[in-house]
Amino acid sequence: MYNFMMEIKAKTKKWGNSIGILIPKEAIRKENIKLDQEVTVLIRAKPVTKGKDIWGTLKFKESTEELMREVDKEFGLD
Repeated sequence: MYNFMMEIKAKTKKWGNSIGILIPKEAIRKENIKLDQEVTVLIRAKPVTKGKDIWGTLKFKESTEELMREVDKEFGLD
């Protein structure tokens, strides 16, 4: 899907009634971005520091111990 992905940091700026960001010229050159070209921007306002921030959390009816016993049985480790 992507040939290359680059992470940059940018500060937001007021742009009319909106907020905009500027793409640094280094990124424009490396990605060969042209005027009026559609680009995909991944936005993360705060750094991701925990797994639950990335994948969320799951709640199970069984305890961790019960789940581990089921896994052990499934793989013949009991």
